[in-house]
Amino acid sequence: MSTPVLFVIVGKNEPLFEAEIDTHSSIGAPGQNDLSTRQNYFVLHSALDLVEKSAFTTNSMYLRVVDKVNHQQVSTFLTAANVKFMLLHGGKGEEVVKNFFNEVYGYYVKLSMNPFYKYDTPITSKAFEARVRAAARAYLS
Repeated sequence: MSTPVLFVIVGKNEPLFEAEIDTHSSIGAPGQNDLSTRQNYFVLHSALDLVEKSAFTTNSMYLRVVDKVNHQQVSTFLTAANVKFMLLHGGKGEEVVKNFFNEVYGYYVKLSMNPFYKYDTPITSKAFEARVRAAARAYLS
């Protein structure tokens, strides 16, 4: 059974980008996927307090694993502008997750330099989504 990877970019007040990425081609039952998806979002939402707490204990942008629930881990990357990249995964290697975050951070910086993107608004770019999904398949498969 493959565990989908859930990646969320959280701004100051709301999620800016969400992507549920199945790193394998197998597809489960629709009811089970819906239940697990809601549970995954709950796990990420509940980890936000732990991210805020961890942010003050280190100078690093990569906060590592901040929470573990039901054989799943929440890893977080915090930008200088306090935008949180959160990844719910089934125990990927720390270096792999860090490389994924660094690549997505590069995409985010390029997006934020776009004069048509307003800071802290939802990301609707299809190109950004395609790049994030490609990076997830490359690093997290």
